[in-house]
Amino acid sequence: MLQIGDKLPEFKLKGSDGNFYTNFDHADKYALAVVFTSNSSPISKAYSKRLMKLFEKYEEDSIGMIGIYSNDVVQSPEDDFAHMVQSAENLKLNERHFIHLYDETQSLAKLFGARVNPEVFLFNRTRELVYKGAIDDCWENEAMVTTVHLEDAIEETLDGMEIDFPETEAIGSPIIWKK
Repeated sequence: MLQIGDKLPEFKLKGSDGNFYTNFDHADKYALAVVFTSNSSPISKAYSKRLMKLFEKYEEDSIGMIGIYSNDVVQSPEDDFAHMVQSAENLKLNERHFIHLYDETQSLAKLFGARVNPEVFLFNRTRELVYKGAIDDCWENEAMVTTVHLEDAIEETLDGMEIDFPETEAIGSPIIWKK
């Protein structure tokens, strides 16, 4: 399980565009947000457009964002590769370099210590983990959000500052592990 200060682990996963991506593909970015997500989680669905807005807001500041699908597709068929591709197309992710990756073996989710969808892991320029946890404090209604955990962490990271609250409790649907 990753702790604050740990380095981004090595990985090689297939993306929604059919290409393979590694931990080095966003090396030019000042920050990298890795978000474990799924199609089967109503909480992940509620956050999908918010994450796109956040990515668009900071894209010119050189932030990278990766969505990782890790649910067991036997128990959650809507999280298979084909459905992930469809979700990426619906959000026009491939045009925006906010790629979704398929963690079929669940090895990356285990390595990160991810527990729920969505759960965010933010890395700084040197790819040290600086924040992990929730996106904000109200998944049900964007208008009711009072604390923007991820946005604050991104701002502080881009400014080269230490994160005020490096860990928050991620609120989401449990990752569905293989039996």
